[in-house]
Amino acid sequence: MTVYEKIPDDVINNLPVKHFEGEIYFISDKKSFDEITPWLKNAEILGFDTETKPAFKKGVTHKVALLQLATSDKAFLFKLDKTGLPDVVVKILENKNIIKTGVAIRDDLKALKKIKHFIPGGFVDLQTFSDKFGIADNGLKKLTANLLGFRISKGARLTDWSKKVYTDAQLTYAATDAWVSHEIYLKLLSLDKNINIITES
Repeated sequence: MTVYEKIPDDVINNLPVKHFEGEIYFISDKKSFDEITPWLKNAEILGFDTETKPAFKKGVTHKVALLQLATSDKAFLFKLDKTGLPDVVVKILENKNIIKTGVAIRDDLKALKKIKHFIPGGFVDLQTFSDKFGIADNGLKKLTANLLGFRISKGARLTDWSKKVYTDAQLTYAATDAWVSHEIYLKLLSLDKNINIITES
């Protein structure tokens, strides 16, 4: 497998576009937790992300609206303004034995702590992890292209995530971001020391 230090845009543009195709669980009330709790408790690795309503004015901030956790075939989207951070979710976020992996997760965790204080455990930032492999382009979109060989759409990035109802496309976008974080982590784990990294001349 060839991995780029800095993947060229023309390489990315020629890749196919993919999105999460597994089951999406949208959790907007506490009754939904009974169904999904066993999946979360038994997971060893979870892709992690959050979504917040975009702020277009300086100094304006919004509360985190959505928490996404994903395995290879299931994505759990928590509507935080409806559910808050229930104890079952907090225990997952604190559990050192369950890996939660995402990109630039520090701000995500800060935002979640404003809802309910917890002590994060088992978190891996893919940007730090990918540095060990000499990968300089470490945003989610470029890591996906570089390591997974496909593109992800960022068309729903400016969604008003504070609204009550999401379209199927918005749910798929949110699920995809967490899912690719899960898959990137697995790919990095699989790479050996003989990996061929292409550096810029």
